[in-house]
Amino acid sequence: MQSVVLLVSALLLAPLYSAMILKVKAFFGGKKGPPLLINYYTLIKLFKKGSVYSTSTTLIFKLGPLVSLCTAVMILLFLPIAGHPPLISFNGDIILVIYLMALARFFTIAAALDTASPFEGMGAAREAFFPIICEAALFMMLILFYILTGELNLAAYFAGAQPLGLWQSAGAPLLFVVLALFIVMLTENARVPVDDPATHLELTMIHEVMVLDHSGPDFAFIELGAFYKLFFYATLVARLLCPWTFDVPLLDLIFFFGVLCLVYMAIGVTESVMARYRMDKVPQFVLTSFALVFFATVITLEFIK
Repeated sequence: MQSVVLLVSALLLAPLYSAMILKVKAFFGGKKGPPLLINYYTLIKLFKKGSVYSTSTTLIFKLGPLVSLCTAVMILLFLPIAGHPPLISFNGDIILVIYLMALARFFTIAAALDTASPFEGMGAAREAFFPIICEAALFMMLILFYILTGELNLAAYFAGAQPLGLWQSAGAPLLFVVLALFIVMLTENARVPVDDPATHLELTMIHEVMVLDHSGPDFAFIELGAFYKLFFYATLVARLLCPWTFDVPLLDLIFFFGVLCLVYMAIGVTESVMARYRMDKVPQFVLTSFALVFFATVITLEFIK
């Protein structure tokens, strides 16, 4: 029952946490910024509108937003929120989660290409390239966690006191993993310095340019899926940063959601103090995540020996 309540809470609070990024960026800009409920207002407005479809699009264009949202909700089913066991857990579920995210990416790219727009095709090509490096980094993390735990499921890494056990087994090299996971989170969610979600210049966009032709409820599905995906990665980072539990359910919840707030604020600070990299520099930045995890794995293996 607790897992169900936490899942519903995650589905409801994900847009609120994303709004914190806007608040932090507004603070650095000396502005008041939008209200914390801005994402809910935007979603309601989009759901009230109708969707417009180009004559050049097919069923693939309509499936893109639906698959994107459904896969985002599904990966939350496997997520240990606040250290509690997830709704679904089995040996190897982490591999399924990675490929569910790849499935969402595939349909998003296919929907962008279905518009026959050269700008959306350009964004789709970038979206297909950069996450390949992220997947390599994620699988390297999986190798490291498997070496430490002998398990292949998210609950074995992030539920209960398992994160603390990872720190005790790996030690300081796990800091590399946290930093790499933060880089992957920024890349997978098209945040600065990989992409700038606030820009509207097609030549410099990655994610935003792929969804230019989506409107109404379709665009709301895409936005909602993006909120859930960011919540998924932020939860993993939060659990690694603060692996402690107090064996008091309410205190654990308050502690977790407080740390999660700090992760979102860190994203806002990153977007405030950094500029978006040139496209030819982005692969080098993303490759840093793989290098960090690779070195963490090598160092851990030597330490275990």
